[in-house]
Amino acid sequence: FVSRFFGPAVGIPEDPVTGSAHCTLAPYWSGVLGKSTMLAQQLSQRGGELEVEVGGEEEEGASARVWIRGHAVTTLAGELLIPPPRTVPVVSRLC
Repeated sequence: FVSRFFGPAVGIPEDPVTGSAHCTLAPYWSGVLGKSTMLAQQLSQRGGELEVEVGGEEEEGASARVWIRGHAVTTLAGELLIPPPRTVPVVSRLC
């Protein structure tokens, strides 16, 4: 299947390849086409091809899992530091 993604209201004139959109498109097209694995092409100027696979168990309030395969380019790398949880000392009293 083919797609395009536009988000001008949030400052995205056109996203070249949108993985999050394919997490919604893949289950839809899986149902329409009766396939669990499909090739997806995003038709932006840069363009991109993805292999998407729908599978796994559906959970309450969530659809099945979607796996996305393809080539990627790292545009930003970073490190996220999460502080350890604070502990509260336990005080015991003997009366």
